[in-house]
Amino acid sequence: MFALLTMIGSGVQAQDFESANDAVKNMGVGWNLGNTLDANNQKVSDITNDTYWGQQGLESETCWGQPTATRKFIQMMKKAGFTAIRVPVTWYNHMDKDGNVNAAWMNRVKEVVDYVVGEGLYCILNVHHDTGADSKDASGKVTGYHWIKADANNYANNKAKFEKLWKQIAETFKDYGQTLVFEGYNEMLDGNSCWNYPTWYSNGQGYDANYAKKSLQTINSYAQSFVNAVRATGGNNATRNLIVNTYAATSGGVWGTNTHPQEPLEQLVLPTDKTKGHLIVEVHSYPNITSGISSAKSGLDWTFNNLRDKLIKRLNVPVIVGEWGTSNVDNGSDYIDRRQTMIEFCDYFVKKAKQNNIATFYWMGLSDGTSRSQFVFNQPDLAETITKAYHGSSFKGEYPTADISDETVVFEGEQLLEWGSAIQLPANLFTNLDNTTTAKITYVQQYAQFEKDGDRYGMLQFWYGDWTETISFIADGKTYKGDFTPADVYGTGSGTEHTTTFSFDATTFQNFKKKGMLFQGHGILVKKVVLDNPAGIKTAVKTENHDNAIYNLAGQRVLNPQKSIYIKKGKKYILK
Repeated sequence: MFALLTMIGSGVQAQDFESANDAVKNMGVGWNLGNTLDANNQKVSDITNDTYWGQQGLESETCWGQPTATRKFIQMMKKAGFTAIRVPVTWYNHMDKDGNVNAAWMNRVKEVVDYVVGEGLYCILNVHHDTGADSKDASGKVTGYHWIKADANNYANNKAKFEKLWKQIAETFKDYGQTLVFEGYNEMLDGNSCWNYPTWYSNGQGYDANYAKKSLQTINSYAQSFVNAVRATGGNNATRNLIVNTYAATSGGVWGTNTHPQEPLEQLVLPTDKTKGHLIVEVHSYPNITSGISSAKSGLDWTFNNLRDKLIKRLNVPVIVGEWGTSNVDNGSDYIDRRQTMIEFCDYFVKKAKQNNIATFYWMGLSDGTSRSQFVFNQPDLAETITKAYHGSSFKGEYPTADISDETVVFEGEQLLEWGSAIQLPANLFTNLDNTTTAKITYVQQYAQFEKDGDRYGMLQFWYGDWTETISFIADGKTYKGDFTPADVYGTGSGTEHTTTFSFDATTFQNFKKKGMLFQGHGILVKKVVLDNPAGIKTAVKTENHDNAIYNLAGQRVLNPQKSIYIKKGKKYILK
């Protein structure tokens, strides 16, 4: 009875969490839920304007074209063999100017974290695009600003707000178990947005040792603030494993005689922590594989040896690669143009990391964009390679794919094309199709409603999904570049319905696999789009019933096709 009363009187004690070394070992093989909770769209880039803060609501989750995260999707990743999920989150667009996080946003973040830990997976939760490289337009005006920087003045101005942010996150999750790990910041850069190391080709100037030293010291200051803020909240946060990143999350390097890329590793100082053995260091790695697999393997050998010497041994700390892939992983060209090399590279990367007791989190592919709403992999062979590299060749994972067949409907509804709008077919839709595939579009010439004579015409254009250029195509045996005007081709007027089959050359189709396809126009009402794959993969079309709506293969809601329409807005694309 005395012992029981003593326990009650002392209050709830923090759990004795596993060590950082054990956590990294148990994380195993991970994946990033990227471009989701980290997605953001700055309408205001002036940090001195109070409206910079809290610019978006819950719609930000889909503003980069990804569907909302679901537990069913996390279950798919688990069945494939992934044992950990990194959940990147951007916060500035959901905070007020005083640093208070919007309650609805915090609840949504909590929902997604619950999906991950509820499936028994490790979850890394971070502060993501609050750091990063600023962007400017041609006139030098800032068009994208990141408020957390490896800059002494920035730290002095934002220390309180940064610590307040982490206090709110930590309080929300203080009772969560050891499978939830916090990461203080993502790829933090200096005031000049220099990658790899501070002042790297900054404004055309040379290396400034004093400036670089101060920038790297600021990283250490932010890391200490992060640890202090989390530990101060108590509960399970007193022993929770915490992650700090190197400058730009760089994994180091030596470029000829240039050793400056090593400095972010060499000058990283672990935060002082009253809880011993619960800190982890994170780096990112995106090697170039265009020179072949032998060169890529040699580079990886050097990188892992360097991480062992500069971080693991020097600091006596475990390391994770929180993001990795290839230098062309975002544009898809490595997977499309040199797939076998990429497969071998990924296999070697995961095995080499495991040998060095380093956990890995792939960025991000595998199931991207509309594939996530289908609960399928658009890069199933790559997903299988990564998980089997960790678990062993006999591992039996599940890697569902979207089946493609002849006459696959990818859009059905009614959408009037006008300037600046387009129907977009994502790149992953074309991944396993060949260049015999055609696009059969049913549409109506619909322009009688326009008052000006100059607007009384209908036309259609094909573009790559990134809007880089219009595309040549073949229709009714004739090659077109730019506009396709039914009135000129068929001699018909407004109100006439047509079904036209469009085909493309091999180079164009290869680019669809990396960039996707879109079509825009004027005075054209699109009713149906069908991909006909007569010589390609012959399997059955697959749809999913989700949230009382039917999604077709392109991830579009058949009952509400407007959800799939993208609006061109400068260089940004948002869901209508």
